[in-house]
Amino acid sequence: MSSMDLPFIGRLTAGARDAISDLAGVTVGHCTLAEGDVQTGVTVVRPHAGDPYRDRVPAAAVVLNGFGKSVGLVQVEELGVLETPIALTNTFSVAAVAQAQIRSCIAANPECGRGLATVNPLVFECNDGFLNDIQRMVVGEPHYLQALANASAQVEEGAVGAGRGMSCFELKGGIGTASRVAGGHTVGALVLANFGKLHQLRIAGAPVGETLAGRRASDASPEKGSIILLLATDAPLDARQLRRLALRAGAGLARTGSVFGHGSGDIALAFSTAYTVPLEATRPMPALAMLHESLIDKLFEAAADSTEQSILRALWRATPVTGRDGNQREALTDLL
Repeated sequence: MSSMDLPFIGRLTAGARDAISDLAGVTVGHCTLAEGDVQTGVTVVRPHAGDPYRDRVPAAAVVLNGFGKSVGLVQVEELGVLETPIALTNTFSVAAVAQAQIRSCIAANPECGRGLATVNPLVFECNDGFLNDIQRMVVGEPHYLQALANASAQVEEGAVGAGRGMSCFELKGGIGTASRVAGGHTVGALVLANFGKLHQLRIAGAPVGETLAGRRASDASPEKGSIILLLATDAPLDARQLRRLALRAGAGLARTGSVFGHGSGDIALAFSTAYTVPLEATRPMPALAMLHESLIDKLFEAAADSTEQSILRALWRATPVTGRDGNQREALTDLL
């Protein structure tokens, strides 16, 4: 297997971009901080071009392993909607990015928290402390706003944004994305990959990691990584169905070799672009038929395949990074 042989996962076709942005209105932006011991950043996924505080997006999340410090999941579980763009960053920057989301919402909606309801920020994290001096807590509001302003349908992958300092299977990890079309609907995935031991790595079912691990000294330290798995679909699903879809991201994750380790924060969230829910009770609620349950299997397959593909894309697109205290992560393609 050469560095050019990125395998295509599954039997379904990909969308036009093979990215989460194949869903109409979904865009992704990064702000990357890469200087010396600082190797980190912010990634933002916008579910549509409007204001999600006023036009909320149906969503649901699943915690595969809860070693994580995310903000906003409790209310998503209760109400089944997103109220802000989805933000990704490092573990110690969650609070700063959540505050930035709140300030951004207030700037666009001055009555937020006064005449209108408060806003539920939504921030996910992985620990990039091997490559990034996480104690410096350099990420702030300007970086979130920059990532938001950079949001585009052209999704950059690899060691960018929140993925800058992330490791995957003891190699360089980061951001990856993919999409699959099934049953007339599209499912797109985006991952922040920061998990796994090298010997566990499987590529399209092949135990590549065992071979690579045999070439270097054994690392007996426990697996402490994490992954954030985001799914978007244009299928009309309610929050309960979206939770079922989010769970299938775990199937794609497992295929790459993950065992959802004790110290791993593995969280999946799925949202639908088929409709929005208004903030104000005076506006009409959406009236559309949800997808019948017997037709959802194809979406499950698309979710698993696009997730697995996204993780491989994160590995393939990543470049080597040297960070804190000279710590290094090699790129998978260099080893292959």
